[in-house]
Amino acid sequence: SVDGMSGPTINPNMEYRRLGNSGLKVSVLSLGSWVTFDAQLDNSLALDCMAAAGAAGCNFFDNAEVYAAGKSEEIMGHALGELGWARETYVLTTKLFWGRTRENAPNMGHTLNRKYLLHAIDGSLERLEQDFVDVLYCHRSDPNTPLEETVWAMSDIVSSGKALYWGTSEWSADDIRGAIEIAERHHLHKPVTEQSQYNLLERRKVEHEYARLQADFGYGNTIWSPLALGMLTGKYKDGIPEGTRGTLPDFSFLTGMLTNAEIIARVERLRPIAERLGCTMAQLALAWCATNKNVSTVITGASKVSQVEQNFEALDVIPLVTDEVKEEMEAAIAE
Repeated sequence: SVDGMSGPTINPNMEYRRLGNSGLKVSVLSLGSWVTFDAQLDNSLALDCMAAAGAAGCNFFDNAEVYAAGKSEEIMGHALGELGWARETYVLTTKLFWGRTRENAPNMGHTLNRKYLLHAIDGSLERLEQDFVDVLYCHRSDPNTPLEETVWAMSDIVSSGKALYWGTSEWSADDIRGAIEIAERHHLHKPVTEQSQYNLLERRKVEHEYARLQADFGYGNTIWSPLALGMLTGKYKDGIPEGTRGTLPDFSFLTGMLTNAEIIARVERLRPIAERLGCTMAQLALAWCATNKNVSTVITGASKVSQVEQNFEALDVIPLVTDEVKEEMEAAIAE
């Protein structure tokens, strides 16, 4: 803590990057609640995982309305209350689009219309037990709502103080550019960051589609699935282990990828590199993501405290992933 203020540890080994072109500083490794909160973590274990992340210097905690139908936000809100961290010491995010039930009730999900967004932010804040979130994302784009309506609504939420910044998740570069241009034209709050999938197996969007956005606007990215849903840990080489997300009923759609012999063989070519550097395959994959300077933070997930601790030890691996090692890794995993 600083000056008696309780909060995540200030870790001298942790790099804190600007969120896109904003002044907000976020830890280069962070913790998200997708898959794990509620499905694999109860209140006490979630609390322990967040405490472990905070002890490693993590100040960025990611959530979404749709995760576990709102339960994930409730668990994280409860944990933050128990931890007693001063609000200014951490960055809290959530995402809106799907609604909580994924059912298509009018104006209650699958939309970014003004009515939905202004109701949904209040619901999220209630579950998180917060007055505001630091970053509010549009969890997908909505072709059925005028982009101008969404930009005005998100800007109004920021103006109201219920969010400090807003961003996009899995939007096309064209839609993001359109949102920025609408905001500039009307002097509204512009989106500052994307949240998209990025890992050694999934690179096109971040490295190619968004290249111009990053160059023109300094648009940030808080990437998810840096371990390709666990594939890059190497733990699926002998089948799907008990207790992993591959065994969760809601994630049966992953079975095809997690048992794909060709992908497993490509991933296994990373093992000697990790062994040579003295780290796990997961740490190597996380460090690789962090070497991309257009990545503001790498969102990790964990189902137990030991995983949090191991993931954050990837901080020591980042300096080892030199340009030469990156080339070697990318060549190893190439199709």
